[in-house]
Formats: sequence, structure tokens, C-alpha cells
Amino acid sequence: MAAAAAAAAAVTRSSSSSSSRLTKPLPPPVKPFTCSFPKNLRKPYPILVSKNPIADIVSTYKQSTIADAEADEIQVSDSYDDKPREECGVVGVFGDPEASHFCYLALHALQHRGQEGAGIATAEKGVLQSVTGVGLVSDVFDKSKLAELPGNIGIGHVRYSTAGSSLLKNVQPFVAESLGIGVAHNGNLVNYQSLRAGLEESGSIFSTTSDTEVVLHLIAASKSRPLYVRIIEACEKLEGAYSMVFLTKDKLVAVRDPLGFRPLVMGRRSNGAIVFASETCALDLIEATYEREVLPGEVLVVDKEGIQEYCLTPRPVPKSCVFEHVYFSQPSSVVFGRSVMQSRLALGEILATESPVDCDVVIAVPDSGVVAAIGYAKKAGVQFQPGLLRSHYVGRTFIEPSQPIRDFGVKLKLSAVKAVLEGKRVVVVDDSIVRGTTSLKIVRLLRDAGAKEVHMRIASPPIIGSCYYGVDTASREELVSSRMGVEEIRDMIGSDSLAFVSLERMKEMMGDDSDKFCYACFDREYPVPVPELEAKVVNGMGNRKECEGEARRVVEDLSILTNLRR
Repeated sequence: MAAAAAAAAAVTRSSSSSSSRLTKPLPPPVKPFTCSFPKNLRKPYPILVSKNPIADIVSTYKQSTIADAEADEIQVSDSYDDKPREECGVVGVFGDPEASHFCYLALHALQHRGQEGAGIATAEKGVLQSVTGVGLVSDVFDKSKLAELPGNIGIGHVRYSTAGSSLLKNVQPFVAESLGIGVAHNGNLVNYQSLRAGLEESGSIFSTTSDTEVVLHLIAASKSRPLYVRIIEACEKLEGAYSMVFLTKDKLVAVRDPLGFRPLVMGRRSNGAIVFASETCALDLIEATYEREVLPGEVLVVDKEGIQEYCLTPRPVPKSCVFEHVYFSQPSSVVFGRSVMQSRLALGEILATESPVDCDVVIAVPDSGVVAAIGYAKKAGVQFQPGLLRSHYVGRTFIEPSQPIRDFGVKLKLSAVKAVLEGKRVVVVDDSIVRGTTSLKIVRLLRDAGAKEVHMRIASPPIIGSCYYGVDTASREELVSSRMGVEEIRDMIGSDSLAFVSLERMKEMMGDDSDKFCYACFDREYPVPVPELEAKVVNGMGNRKECEGEARRVVEDLSILTNLRR
């Protein structure tokens, strides 16, 4: 017990000493909690000595009968949506008898962060229950499913895979009954492979291909007590991006990595229930008042006694993902303490200042380009009009007729408004260009609708590096800006002009906080070393066969794009 107490003391801090360990003082909660560290540790959890202590992991979920539970593979192929994929979204609720219902509603608000799968886990009377399934939140849950999730503590997750294939068994939250714990994770662990290899060498058997499972194995391997101390010790071994919520039999735990890559906020409902979520838009929907961010490197443990605050490590300067403000987050959200709406308006204004052009109308590629386009139009003094309309009723797979339709996928999703475009000089604003294939099709769609000129404006710098911190981007070889200049890309997509926001102006827009953001996708300066990249450097980008293969893929991509333009 003395060793366990020492371990707890090493990682804990009371509310009274928080200001000395945090980068800035914590704002007081609306309703004060008792935050002192308990004098006596609770009854210790049993130490597991099995070689495979959490073999039950994610084998306890109930497959949703609404989703197709028979199909292990999720159909996610969609070559017509050339965007970085949203990571995931998480939510946690403590102290509300309808915790599962509020998790469900919050996940609806976070649906834009992941559409492959959804799940909720709750705790009641020391028993953890979970329901997970593939598809959208509305596909997975109905009244009968929520009725299977009683309790006043709950966590939820919407998923787009960043590590691990798209299998039903990879859908979170993960629940390990033997530990009495569940977890939902947004981010990506760059040291996942080395951690997993070490655990497997020690006898651990993994049930999924998700990097999140390694966290539960680390918790199982720890001999510390109580359980939340084991969570803290496990997180101290992680490298990369993680905003996580943990569910135990009587606690809700929220953790954010020391660099704060991914967002996580805390709010409170009028009945005193505590809510954690990836974005403030989830708090808004369930009428929870935003209180503050979970700070980088912070661990918050919530139980009936109140909130206890812990610090993982001395914090370096945060490196939050700037792309949350470019594309991922909802415009209505406040992310990293900044309004997403204001950021996107400012990016549009920067575009109009840096790259003006004579035009008759400004339009957007919906939905993510709309706010920046409004900012561009306001600064340029030109009317913004809806020249492209997006269909929100298109599924993730398509059945194409035997007679080929040019740009079939884009036409399913986007409709050009001829009355807005015909005979006009058009500025079209999008948030980013990844491979360039969608931009090519959009330019052609606008010309087919009668646009006299098409000027493409991108509300972010050129993407030249892949993300390893929780965003599913294309490989570096597939990123068109990593191998072509702006003029070459303009010629490839067929626009009359093309311009991006400069990285310098983006950083200026962030003001005094500019050094607190990660720009790795724009400058390849990675805040946390990525083993995969280091291996390439050591091996000289791989052997000759691999290099030749990459060169062939580039040539093939260019050939495909040339054929598309014909």
C-alpha cells in the first residue's frame, strides 16, 4: 500500500496547488467541488497476474441490430471526397441519470468527426455495459438500444479510423470487464507499434488493430492502485496525440496529451452533471455550459466527491492542430480557446488580400469552404452566392450505371447553379487541396455550367506533409503540393488562377498563440518524432525497389489526372 500511495503522490496534485503546476490558473467552476486528494486510498483493485489480463477487451460489446452486424468490414471507399479525414469525436457524462441519452445527443453534434462507427458505454451499480455498431449514430442507436445502457456515468465515441482497419471490433468505446474500465480515444499514438511489440513479448494478446487497445494493456500491466493511478501511469508512456475519456465503475476520467494536439473541453449541465466533449458544439446541444478546456497534459478525475486534477508531465509549449480551425471542427465551436468561425472568416480575408482577382461572384465548395468564402467576398467587396449546392443524402457507396458518366461521384454530391455561374468570372473557395483530383472535377463542373473564368482560392497553405497525430491524410507521395508547384497544380486542375493562404499569414492570424499550434502538414516540422519517418531517413527512403515503386505511382497518378482532363 505504501508503494501505491507513493505512486499516487508522485502524479497527483490538489486543487490548492494547481496554479503552480499549470501554465495558467484554472477558472473556478460554476458550482465549487471538493477537490482535495483523499486521505486514504480506496480498497485496492486486485492485481492481475494472468499473461493475458484483458483478453475480454471489446468482446463484451453488443452488436447493434440496426447496423449490419453480420458484416465485419465497413464500406468506406469514396474516391470522390478528396479531403483529410476527420479523426474521431469523444464525449463523457458524469452525474446524470440519463447519461447514455446525453452521450447519444452529443455524438450527433460530433458526427462530422467520424462516420464509420459509433458506440456508448455506461456504468451502473458497478457493472459496465456497452453498445457499438457501424455507421452513423442514428444507424446504431434507437430507444431500445439506449434502454440497454442505464447509469449516471457514460462515455461515447464516433470513429473514423486513423490506426487500425475498419472492422466492427475496432469500434469504440473499448470495454475490459476484467479491469472494470472503458475508454474512448481521439488521436493517434506514434509509439503504438513499439509499445504493442513490448506488451506482446510480455504475453499480452491483442484483440483489435486499433492503437487505443495498447492503453488498456498498459493499465492492466500496472501494479499501482487505485485504478485511476494506473490510467495516469499508462498515459505517461504514450507518445503522440490523445484526448481520451475513461469510464470506471464509479469515475469518469478525462486525459489530454502534453502537447494538446486534439481538443477536449469541459462543461456542466444545470443539474451539476459534468460533461467532456471534443468540441463545444456538443455542449451546446445538450445545454451544458462551457467552463474550460482540459489543459494539455492534464488528467481530470470526476467522482461523487468532486473533481481531482493531476498533471502528467511538466508541459512544453502546446502544439494544437491548426487544421481543426481550417476544416475539422464545426464553425459554431470554440476550439483551443478560439472561435472556429472567426478563424475561417479571417483566412478568407487573407486570401482576398494576398491573392485578389477581378471577379463577378464568390462561391464556396460546401460545406467547409463556406465561411472562408464569406470572408473573401466581404474583403473583396464582391457578392457571395451559393454557386455549388451539396446533397446531404448521398451514401458512402455508389452504383454507377454501365454507361459511364463523367465526374459521376462529384455530380452526385455537388450541383452547379447555372443561374449564378453562367457568363461570370467566378472565385471558388475551398479549405484545402490534397490530391487535386476533386478540384479538377469541380473546375470542370463550373465550366460546364457556363462559368467564364474559374479562379480557385484555398483557405490554407499547401499540404506537403502527412499527419501522424490523429488525422487520416494521404501519404506524402500522394499529396499533390509535395511534388508540384502552384502553377503546375493550376495547370493540372484547369483553373484560370490558383492561390493558397501563405503559412506566414496564417501564423500572423494566430497572433501571440502562433507558436502553440502544429503546422506539420504545411511545413513537415513534426513536434513529436515519428518512428516511421525516422526509419525512412535511416534507410535512405527505403531500398531501391521501394523507391522505384513510389516513382511509378507518381507517374501513374499524373497519367490518370491527364486522362481526367480530356
